[in-house]
Amino acid sequence: MQNEEVLIEPIVTEEAWRVKDAENKYTFRVHARANKIEIRRAVEQLFKVRVTKVWTLHVPGKPRKTKYYQQGHTRPWKKALVQLAADERIDIYG
Repeated sequence: MQNEEVLIEPIVTEEAWRVKDAENKYTFRVHARANKIEIRRAVEQLFKVRVTKVWTLHVPGKPRKTKYYQQGHTRPWKKALVQLAADERIDIYG
């Protein structure tokens, strides 16, 4: 899997911003079949930083009501938290 396929997008929420400032952890939406080693390599090669630890979790789809009161759901997806070395930073958030 190519590096561009592994990392889909950064997650920019209040919680992700707080974790970034406090613990130097960055949150990404990643490919569903990507493993921790592929995620580590993708972040290190794309952003030229050192990754110390990677956490992954599957986010289940939520039930939603659709048109005409039918029951639907959002897609499940995978999230990764990446902790960088103490002196490293990524400027994707601005």
